[in-house]
Amino acid sequence: MKAVEFLADLRRRFPNEPEYLQAVEEVVNSIEEEYNKYPAFENLNLIERLCIPDQIYTFRVSWVDDKGRVRTNMGYRVQHNNAIGPYKGGIRFHSSVNISILKFLAFEQTFKNSLTTLAMGGAKGGSDFSPRGKSDMEVMRFCQAFVTELYRHIGADTDVPAGDIGVGGREVAYMFGWYKKMTREFTGAFTGKGLNFGGSLVRPEATGYGNVYFLLNMLATRGIDIAGKRVAVSGSGNVALYTADKLISLGAKVVSLSDSSGSVIIPDGLTREQFDKVFELKTAYRGRISQFAEDENLTYLPGQRPWKNVKCDIAMPSATQNEIDGSDAEALLDGGCFAVSEGANMPSTPEAVAKFINARILYAPGKAANAGGVSVSGLEMAQNAQKLSWTAEEVDTKLRSIMNDIHTQCVKYGSEDDGYVNYVKGANVAGFLKVAKAMHAQGIV
Repeated sequence: MKAVEFLADLRRRFPNEPEYLQAVEEVVNSIEEEYNKYPAFENLNLIERLCIPDQIYTFRVSWVDDKGRVRTNMGYRVQHNNAIGPYKGGIRFHSSVNISILKFLAFEQTFKNSLTTLAMGGAKGGSDFSPRGKSDMEVMRFCQAFVTELYRHIGADTDVPAGDIGVGGREVAYMFGWYKKMTREFTGAFTGKGLNFGGSLVRPEATGYGNVYFLLNMLATRGIDIAGKRVAVSGSGNVALYTADKLISLGAKVVSLSDSSGSVIIPDGLTREQFDKVFELKTAYRGRISQFAEDENLTYLPGQRPWKNVKCDIAMPSATQNEIDGSDAEALLDGGCFAVSEGANMPSTPEAVAKFINARILYAPGKAANAGGVSVSGLEMAQNAQKLSWTAEEVDTKLRSIMNDIHTQCVKYGSEDDGYVNYVKGANVAGFLKVAKAMHAQGIV
């Protein structure tokens, strides 16, 4: 396989899908050498089969708002690969959702799930519907209309969705309830459910906590203690908030948060009291970070990301894709940043990633660092299958172990001659090999 030729053909076939092409290019370039060690892979055209989704479902979602008007949105489910287990991946409700973004997310999910060592394939779904500004009844009616189309394509042993941006516990509960009605079955067809009906303890915290656990592993390779370190965090959803929560408990200083409207800078670090306030604002009232900044007399930067506006030792982007560009990366490096651990999916552009790796800093891609969320989703599936509920301590211990194992795989395949660990290459090669070998064993399907 020649990566240049393969990628050129993919760009020709999917010219209007930049996010998807970006994700594929990163993986294909980093696995080319390893892939070519297995001539049988090329004989079966495995790389093309691995990069193109198994199937994509596209459907119209019609629902009625509180004023009795009929609204229409698009719904999607991208089932990318199920070589190692049932399709697994979140559902995103956001105005930006399109096929390119969901294909990139499903592609990334395939390798992320492989890294967890759990039996899960890769998928992603969603809609251009935004829950922001909608009443609970409007959200419920939309979720029910969405699942009316989706339910025939998912199931506990087929495809298990979860939450993502715009889809929290409320939305998952509405979708699960309607799925249950449509199928007349109570199965673990969704994860991220409420604790009263099959959910797992630590699931809301898992992505943020897991990211910090992965970061601790990286820091340990250089003998660095996280206590007292200044950490810039973007976002203020579940991932960002629980990242901040764990960092504060470890003695680190969280110096920023953000949302789609702007960023707040916290020079002295987020206190536990301030964390409690912003957590309640974002989870209970769905408020804006600007309100928190005003209440706490902190600097608010409308329409800006935090990266050029705060000096930090560690950056943990936890908002959305491509939020750190080349100039942001330069600003972080100039400010003394020596580690980046991604809580979001593909938050750094290729230019930014190249700058981090060339600077030889610790850099963890999202498919490794943010795999904690889907790991606990996998643990929720296991609990549902056994009709059991594990304690928070049991789940957290398993989560730590999984993140440690992912780090070990990245070091194994990403260590370079000078001792530097290229976590991008390590994560891509480790995730790829498991899926590729399973596909090869199963034949052309």
